[in-house]
Amino acid sequence: MKIIVISDTHISSAARGLPSGLLKKLPGADLILHAGDWTDWSVYEKLSAFAPVEGIAGNNDGPDIVQRLGYERIVEVGGKRIGIVHGDGFRGTTEDRAIAAFAGRQVDCIIYGHSHIPVVRTINGVLVLNPGSPTDKRRQAQYSFAILNLNNGGFEAKHIFYSDKS
Repeated sequence: MKIIVISDTHISSAARGLPSGLLKKLPGADLILHAGDWTDWSVYEKLSAFAPVEGIAGNNDGPDIVQRLGYERIVEVGGKRIGIVHGDGFRGTTEDRAIAAFAGRQVDCIIYGHSHIPVVRTINGVLVLNPGSPTDKRRQAQYSFAILNLNNGGFEAKHIFYSDKS
């Protein structure tokens, strides 16, 4: 199963549309997960043309997106539980807040955004993944998103990096 993982698209403020680096990888996706800061519902609609979309709202999303999606959720895929949260807040690091959001709940993977910093690591047997941003790299060298493959009951995650957001 091929899952495209994105966050922090900031379409209305940092970009006018989804970049070609992302659009090239969307065909053939079985699922698209978005970890917040869509900033415009049209992003959901555009992504939905490629595959089913699950996601949550981030701190830059308006009340319409918050009402539709909420701030966190657990998605079950192929017998695995994926927790999705944006990770914004005031105490600890973005990653600490994301992990704490699912404390006491069984998840196999935690996906978060907010920092725009690509991360993939395993902590206490849980895959922790931040895809970065496909449109707003901030202090990162490149734009990014992630592909999460679910094969034989396990996850394999890799980032896709590119320099041009057009």
